Amino acid sequence: MPKNISKQKTATPSQTKDNYRTVVQTRIIDDVFTDGVEMVKPKFEADYRAYLDRLWEANSDLGNCLKKADGLEAARNAVFDYLEKTERQVFTLDSDLHILEKSTVRESIRVFKSIIGPINEKRCGVSALECLWKLARDTKEEMHHEVSVGFLMEFINLFRGVAGRSNIYFESRQAKKGIPDFLRLEGREAAHVRTEKLDEIGATISKYFKKYPSGLDADVISWREDNRKRILNYFEGNEDDWQNHTWQIKHVIRDAGPLFDLIELTMEQKEAIGQTGSNRIPFGITPYYLSLMDRHLAIGYDHAIRAQVIPPPEYVNMMAAYQPERDIIFDFMGEHDTSPIDLVTRRYPGIAILKPFNTCAQICVYCQRNWEIDEVLAPKALAAKNTIDEALAWFDEHRAIGDVLITGGDPCIMSDSGLERILSQLAEKKQVYRIRIGSRTPVVLPMRWTDALVNTISKFHEPGRREIAIVTHFEHPYEITPDAMNAVQKIKKAGISVYNQQVFTMENSRRFESAKLRRDLRLIGVDPYYTFNMKGKDETRSYMVPIARILQERKEEARLLPGLDRTDEPVFNVPKLGKNHLRAWQDHRLVMIKPEDGSRVYEFHPWEKNIAPMPPYNYTDIPIYDYLEELAARGENLRDYHTIWYYY
Repeated sequence: MPKNISKQKTATPSQTKDNYRTVVQTRIIDDVFTDGVEMVKPKFEADYRAYLDRLWEANSDLGNCLKKADGLEAARNAVFDYLEKTERQVFTLDSDLHILEKSTVRESIRVFKSIIGPINEKRCGVSALECLWKLARDTKEEMHHEVSVGFLMEFINLFRGVAGRSNIYFESRQAKKGIPDFLRLEGREAAHVRTEKLDEIGATISKYFKKYPSGLDADVISWREDNRKRILNYFEGNEDDWQNHTWQIKHVIRDAGPLFDLIELTMEQKEAIGQTGSNRIPFGITPYYLSLMDRHLAIGYDHAIRAQVIPPPEYVNMMAAYQPERDIIFDFMGEHDTSPIDLVTRRYPGIAILKPFNTCAQICVYCQRNWEIDEVLAPKALAAKNTIDEALAWFDEHRAIGDVLITGGDPCIMSDSGLERILSQLAEKKQVYRIRIGSRTPVVLPMRWTDALVNTISKFHEPGRREIAIVTHFEHPYEITPDAMNAVQKIKKAGISVYNQQVFTMENSRRFESAKLRRDLRLIGVDPYYTFNMKGKDETRSYMVPIARILQERKEEARLLPGLDRTDEPVFNVPKLGKNHLRAWQDHRLVMIKPEDGSRVYEFHPWEKNIAPMPPYNYTDIPIYDYLEELAARGENLRDYHTIWYYY
């Protein structure tokens, strides 16, 4: 154990499935869930009467609208009338709510109206309003088996939001009109009061940052030196071998054997890894990346690293079950329908993707293109020369495309000469002003960035004429190491920018976890670029995080950091269409909450909005309640997340 890093007191994700029931059975969930209502375990059934009491207490006026209505349409009219009256009330002079609480009221009303709109009920095939109306009139509890706790919690908070009782700003009372002390004061006195408050926030950030050590911490470096020596001894290598990317690739771990010998694994992890080979599920870990894993499970800082490459059972089972149809079933982004020619994907007027190499140094479990990668370092991963040439020639016919992203797979696993050939042909096209290279090698194989590779790529970087940019994929501060920093700095010294695309998952979504990543990335020379909401792929559901959480993270954590530490944009990738910027609230809206699990349904508008009449896309999200339960199982204080319900 590194001497300066305290052992984590939380349950590690790898242990979650084994001890989750034990953790929660004896615990009373705090009021983020239930206002002190005990959850009945171990069957995970809830005291519905207690939840319903909280629902009607949250807003008795809304409850009465539902209870007194003779039918569904009467309930709809009564609720609409109440919402419109309430919305007008917040604009009156005698409303004593704080202006920020009024904003929550208006937003809650907007969402409520959307949810009870008949057109949204038809499109979603379900009516939240009908469930609420039946619950209000149900004296025999016949509806309880149809409505989840997650659904009730969504409406408890929505009812409160409409009533101006969100408790976002005060825990014990409603936020009222008022001016903080530092705005009432003037001069140095005001500045001192303001500084005191800002110091409190800064101390909070520092407290959270300490939970997430990076690989640049001295003790972690020492710890990983021991890991490296142990792995080298296992593979009969030496220090020179370790820094040789061809040696690393030759010894990529493709089965469970070496892992069993080198690190502790849960029984669940052992079984999942054991099934990858027989089911043709891509699996691989570089020796370098293995050295970033904690040898012992009890330490737990490496949870995000393990989750990158060790598949959960549900992933393995689904990938195996749909093996014959894998290329269709798991193509969430609809690349089959946005590929005008082999190796090319296009969803925007000025950008296209080129995929010449169809494998990587190791495989990320939640890879967007898991449907087309057969195995790690597949021998036939490189497309045929004539296929590549035809794809490159296609760009001559589509001269609006000036930005080309070379990805795959990982093009930096290709030979220097193979990559140079593609770059050379693209550079000959006058309309191409930027070439991006998407590669995870700075993270999983930093020794790949030799002087020869950097020189090969930098030849095509001509300021004022053509930009070369590297887009990589760090997920967690624990992945940031001296080796990764050296690779990034070597690229930067050649005048080439390095950007990061993070995927927001269960493994990096805790309070300030991603904020710490961005801060540490900037320190090694990487610019945060995009933060992707986890793809809606059923096989990786256990990695997914509610959209409300990525919005909350952006406002309450990232926003507290300097602007240069938060240059990334949170986005949702709409199948077949492209990125929807989640901060642009006018480009998406919440249209339904599903009774069976409390999941939200969002309507996403395409990037062509206000340009061309493209249809929207409806997406069913991960229930907030389920996400919070998982955080609780991992030892998180759920009060840290209590505002999540009000991010739409």
